[in-house]
Formats: sequence, C-alpha cells, structure tokens
Amino acid sequence: MAIDENKQLKTGSFSDSGYDSRSGQWGPKRRERLEEHTLNDQSRPGFLALEDGTVFEGISIGAQGERDGEVVFNTSITGYQEILTDPSYRGQIVTMTYPMIGNVGINVQDLESARPHVAGFIVRESSRLYSNYRSESSLEKYLIEHSVVAIAGIDTRALVRKIRDKGAQRGILSTSDSDRDSLVEKARRSPGLVGRDLVREVIPEKARAWSETLHTLASQYSADNGEFSGGLGTGPHVVCLDFGMKWNIPRHLAARGNRVTILPGTATAADVMALEPDGVFLSNGPGDPEPLVYAQQTIRDLLGKRPIFGICLGHQLLSLASGAKTFKMKFGHRGANQPVLHCDTGRVEITSQNHGFAVEESTIPDCLQITHRNLNDNTIAGVRHKEAPAFSVQYHPEASAGPHDSGYLFDTFQGMLVKR
Repeated sequence: MAIDENKQLKTGSFSDSGYDSRSGQWGPKRRERLEEHTLNDQSRPGFLALEDGTVFEGISIGAQGERDGEVVFNTSITGYQEILTDPSYRGQIVTMTYPMIGNVGINVQDLESARPHVAGFIVRESSRLYSNYRSESSLEKYLIEHSVVAIAGIDTRALVRKIRDKGAQRGILSTSDSDRDSLVEKARRSPGLVGRDLVREVIPEKARAWSETLHTLASQYSADNGEFSGGLGTGPHVVCLDFGMKWNIPRHLAARGNRVTILPGTATAADVMALEPDGVFLSNGPGDPEPLVYAQQTIRDLLGKRPIFGICLGHQLLSLASGAKTFKMKFGHRGANQPVLHCDTGRVEITSQNHGFAVEESTIPDCLQITHRNLNDNTIAGVRHKEAPAFSVQYHPEASAGPHDSGYLFDTFQGMLVKR
C-alpha cells in the first residue's frame, strides 16, 4: 500500500516520529530518543562471572557498580518492565532470552512495584530506540536512575544453555572490576537463595488500603470483562498478606468491587482477623519459602476461618502450612509460555511463571489435592485444601503483560467470598 507522505506530514505522525526520506532526518521525537540513548551509552565494559569459572564480557547499559545474585533466565518476549519491578526477583540476576529488549521504553502504568528489585539485568541487545504511545523514557535511563547494574552484548544463548545444563548459578555483574579471577571468587562467595529470608527485604512497612483497579487495556481479560456490577470497594473485604506482591494482583481484586487491604507478610493471624476480612490472599514473593516460619504459622492459624487464595510463594506457603515440603529446582520456571494442565477439566492453560522452588509431591499430605500440573516437567502447579476453603497455584493468573488464560481463578476466589 502506498504511503501518502503529504498526509503523514500534515498529521505530524510521520515527521514527528518517523524517518523523512526527503530530508534524510529522523523526526524530532525519534532524534530525542536516539540522543537519550547516545548520552546513556558510554561503551563501558561490563562483566558477568559465574561460580563455575565462566566469565562473559559485554557492554554496560545500566548503572556503574557491582551486584551479586543467582543468575536465572526468563523466556518472555514482552513484559521486561514488569519483570524488573517484580519483587519476586529479589536476589536474582535476570537474563532475557528474547534477543532485543527495550524497544517499547518504560512507562509508569506498567510498574509492578515502586522500583526495580532484580539484582542485575542481562540482554543480548538493548534497543537503540524506543517507540510506544505510552512510553516515557528509555530502558537504559530507567536502569541508571534506579542503580540497576545491567549489561548487553553477551551470548545469552550460551549463558542460558549453561544454566539449563548445570542449573542456576551464583554470579556477579560488575562494571568496576575486570579481573576475571577476582570476579569468579566474588561469585563463589555470593550467598545464593537457599535458607535466606528475602521477604523481609521487600514487604511494605505498614498496612494500607488499595483502590487502584485494572488499566483499561487489561480489564477486557478479567471476569465478565473485568468489571463488578457494584461500586468500587463495595464488595467483600479481602486482606492481602504481602510477601512481595505484584501490583496487578490487588488491581484484579479491586476490579471485582472488593475492598482491599494490604498487610505486611509478617502480620499474624490475629492482625488479619482484627480487620474482619471476608477472605485472605497470599501473595507472591522472593526466595526460599521454608525459612518463612512466621508466615506458615499465620496461614496455619487462618485455615478454616476464612477463604484463602495463594499465588506463587503464597502457594508454597499454603502447602508448607498444610504439611508439605518444598525443594530447590534446577533452573526454575520463568517466562510467559509455561503450559499447565487443569487436572479436573483437562484444559491446558498457557501461564506466566517465576519461581525457583516448588512443592515436593512425595510430601503432599492427605488434606491437599493436586489440581494443576506443569506440563514441561510434571511438577505441582496448584493444590486445593480438602478440609478448608483454600486453594493456590504456582503461577500468575494476574499476569501483566499476559497471558490471561487463568483469570478464572480470581472468579473462583470471588465466588468463595460471596458465599461466605
């Protein structure tokens, strides 16, 4: 189809953000974004060292400095901003498998928390330009402003293959140290995730009410087109135990008309019950669930008193509180393309996941029924309590930027709230 350049120039869409073949120049918006990238790109070398002795050299695209963490990978094509700000990534250096990241920039509407939580960020290529009608700044500028050490230009395929073969490894990202032996030694001294309570590093300081609902772009994927027939906050009262909760979770709960209160994950059952909730939500969060004995006790004390719905870490904690055990996975599930089988219906859901621990099937007590399985490795992806109104899933039905196959789980919880 032919392009009417005169029409494009009159409307401004061509001249503002496109390439004008007559002048040989980018439009002013694109020039501004290219200049922003050029200012950020100082071509500083950056290094990733792994505990097995492997060292990758790339180019810094973020803040200067040095950060250690567990090196993992995420297979999502979109949603890098949500990944950066997901508190579940605390203590982890995230590698994106998709080859180009940053092409849609950054906007405040897609944040999953107030700031990034990743220990570091790795991409094959950082886009030199960003273009989206909602974008407000570049990825690189955002990384620098929030002191995230990040590198590009390494062979991410080789890195991901090493992680898949050997498992997630401790590592270090550095723009300040180029001595390979020194970097490897620092990677080996990194504490890792097992046995650490990372939840206390990401939970809110105090309780708060939540009223923000879903963005108009997301509401179409919720139950009954995402809107509750009553007014905002006029429905049941849901108390969320925040272990590092993604903001899109309370958005989904509020979109159904619920009154939503968020408590720190260290709250006791007495703290929860004092708010007279109609239901309790157990959020996602970072790290190893077994050290979180305070959360397990709270959940144990709440079972049978109110309907409970858990996601990700909340799923693991509900299982632990019921008598199961968890284990550290080889390299975990991180991405937006994880197939999950709903055992009751035979339906397969494509899901977003982010976890490095899972519930050990051999330890499942009689009071829990397995409801969902990950089809990649047959691990447990969901359970239902047989004696109390409680259920949980290992994945993210609230996922932003998708997929949305599992949004019905919020409807299931909603039905339990209404029946109470």
